[in-house]
Amino acid sequence: MHGAHGHVTFLGAGPGDPGLLTLRAVEALSQADVLVADPRVRDVVRTHTRAGVDTPLQPEAQEASTAPDPAGDAADLAMAAARSGKRVVRAVAGDPGLDSDAAREMLALATAGIPFEVVPGVAAAVGVPAYAGVPLRDAQGTDVRFVDAATADDRCWTEVGVSDATVVVSTTLESVAATAGELVAAGRKPDTPLTVTLAGTTTRQRTFTATLGSIQQTLKQAKVLPSPDGGQSVIAVVGERSAAAQRDQLAWFESKPLFGWQVLVPRTKEQAASLSDQLRSYGAVPSEVPTIAVEPPRTPQQMERAVKGLVTGRYEWIAFTSVNAVKAVREKFEEYGLDARAFAGIKVAAVGEQTAKALIAFGVKPDLVPSGEQSAAGLLEDWPPYDPVFDPIDRVFLPRADIATETLVAGLIELGWEVDDVTAYRTVRASPPPAETREAIKGGGFDAVLFTSSSTVRNLVGIAGKPHNVTVIACIGPATAKTAEEHGLRVDVMSPEPSVHKLAEALADFGAQRRADAVEAGEQVKRPSEKRPARRRARS
Repeated sequence: MHGAHGHVTFLGAGPGDPGLLTLRAVEALSQADVLVADPRVRDVVRTHTRAGVDTPLQPEAQEASTAPDPAGDAADLAMAAARSGKRVVRAVAGDPGLDSDAAREMLALATAGIPFEVVPGVAAAVGVPAYAGVPLRDAQGTDVRFVDAATADDRCWTEVGVSDATVVVSTTLESVAATAGELVAAGRKPDTPLTVTLAGTTTRQRTFTATLGSIQQTLKQAKVLPSPDGGQSVIAVVGERSAAAQRDQLAWFESKPLFGWQVLVPRTKEQAASLSDQLRSYGAVPSEVPTIAVEPPRTPQQMERAVKGLVTGRYEWIAFTSVNAVKAVREKFEEYGLDARAFAGIKVAAVGEQTAKALIAFGVKPDLVPSGEQSAAGLLEDWPPYDPVFDPIDRVFLPRADIATETLVAGLIELGWEVDDVTAYRTVRASPPPAETREAIKGGGFDAVLFTSSSTVRNLVGIAGKPHNVTVIACIGPATAKTAEEHGLRVDVMSPEPSVHKLAEALADFGAQRRADAVEAGEQVKRPSEKRPARRRARS
């Protein structure tokens, strides 16, 4: 009775963009006991698996063409795991239905009586042209033929040569010219347009527009060939729909304002996630470097007294001014074996949405979140004055960082409250990032860096060194810009208002303008880091 409980899910991981996994694929990955993934898509699928998932590594030699039979090896791993009752996900690049190795593996499982299912994925031959701005069909309608150059025979080339179908060819960078030659020899005109896309659907994507007769020269002029990476997969689309004039209008992905930009986000980990998502939507590749670490206070007694006071009814209110303050109180609670029930009868205030979210995750619904500005001033705006008739206790517990919050304390005292202002955590400079990140910062490997406060400038320069002259410096406001200039940095972008999202938007506007200027001047659009040799650029 083979695989009584085990089964295999063949899963298409798409052409490279992690966002192209289907909902069903993510669900299957989250339930997998064992993951057998093609090396090319391992990183794309790993993020959606459970912590304890087993990932038996296929020998890395398989990535080389000398591997005896990578598919056979993967099939053996999947089959053995399924036989022992495991839920196996077998992840392949693109779509399993267009993968001849996957078809062979499925037959082997069927023969062995092991149940399997198939989760289709976005095939590279369909997804890459879509990201390159090359529609495969339009109102005129035409046949579309998919050809794998590695397995195409003379008959196949003859058929596509004599037809006027749009041909989507999966090939390698070094074989593109040979592929174009096959099509011309089979009857296609040398002036037939084609596009060639490298690293499709990823932020390293590059698309070249040429004709069958000129593609070799185009790739040489762009210094793409000859290349040590000539064996990389590319997608070529041959036919009128690849014409340059049309692609200029439809190339939505590569024309994103920060396409392929490496952007450094020196922030605390908790704050960086939504900002990084926003940067990705502009086509950037964000790298988060924590510049601030959070540590417990030097003397914990004050905090311990306050937490005991919470339980014994010493406070009417507790005010949280940051996610870290919630974390610090939560950790103290756990230390004492307490949970959210200890907040019963106490009113809870949160300075803003993020802090409120952290409280809700802890099981506490805040009674007060500012309706206006999310700051100490906004909190005071909505804070009720102390009323001896309604408020049995006049005391507020304010757990905060070692950086003072005088505004809030003074405002609460003015409203008639007593305040226990307690250091719940300290913010200290983080340890330096890895050597390669430091090198990239100083050597011009980053295209831009976002500074969200004066302390992020000081801390980043302190732990990693000064960003290179080619790196675009974006600051959240005048005070931060002044600190950057004091550290010898040229400020290129300033946020119109003190918001991290407006700052990212301002950087995107800067990138879009830069791209438009290059296009207007008839120059190739380059990222700031690609101009590294020009170290003599004067500071403005």
